[in-house]
Amino acid sequence: MTRLRTLAATMVLLLAGCGDPAPVGGGGVPGAAVNYRPDELVLRVDVSGGLVPVAMTVTEVPTLSIYGDGRVVTNGPMIEIFPGPALPNVQVQGILAPSDITKLARMALDAGVGQATDFGMPNVADAPTTHIMVRTVAGTQASDIPALGIGEDSLSAPHRAARQRMQRLVEALTDLESTLGKGTVSESRPFVAKGVAAVAVPWAEMGGDQGVPPQAPVAWPGPALPGEAVADRPGVHCAGATGEESSRILAAAGKANSRTPWTSAGSSWQVTFRPFLPDESTCADLAHRP
Repeated sequence: MTRLRTLAATMVLLLAGCGDPAPVGGGGVPGAAVNYRPDELVLRVDVSGGLVPVAMTVTEVPTLSIYGDGRVVTNGPMIEIFPGPALPNVQVQGILAPSDITKLARMALDAGVGQATDFGMPNVADAPTTHIMVRTVAGTQASDIPALGIGEDSLSAPHRAARQRMQRLVEALTDLESTLGKGTVSESRPFVAKGVAAVAVPWAEMGGDQGVPPQAPVAWPGPALPGEAVADRPGVHCAGATGEESSRILAAAGKANSRTPWTSAGSSWQVTFRPFLPDESTCADLAHRP
């Protein structure tokens, strides 16, 4: 905790001395020199949508989230078993120095994040959209690129060039050791969430259950399922919890799997868990994705 406070304080001093916050991305886009709070989201890469159940646009963990205190939060690999763990493998990839956070934010602006860029639309059905955001002195700047890296041969040269800039940015942000230098990213460790969302659907037998021992039902330790409807997500309900209630839910989920029946109000539910990241505290915070 002392290290995190020291990094946050160093960020304030470093960025306060950056001088004139002139645009660095061209096109009037403001610079990246801001004083970030420890839990404030600075950069995010999020791939969502496409041919997936609508609930996944709520429960998927973003590819990369970088916070003001230097934490790099990613979605780690999952073991290939069925049924798999109930909880996603959210990891803290490392703690970045304030100067490295500023460098990455400026890279995003230089690549054109937040500018009114026409990326074109490849002739690809049901492709996901890549969402990239960066926080600047003027607030949040963001770009949404549909079907990034897919079927771009039919697009114009300007469209391809704009997409290639974003593709290179994503590659740089998701390979921080190559981008910032060896040793800048520490060994990954599990992310400790302070809250959790539960997206529930009625529990039912599935074809993949064949050969799997019957799953023992578990009493649901949180708010009544299925929770509240999620805005702009038809048929999706979500129950969120923080504090002691979320601790009980996370402890129970840590002993369960993806096919555990959870009993609440006389019904059985299949629950997909989504730990809240530092900038999230309610189910509504998870419905920001395109």
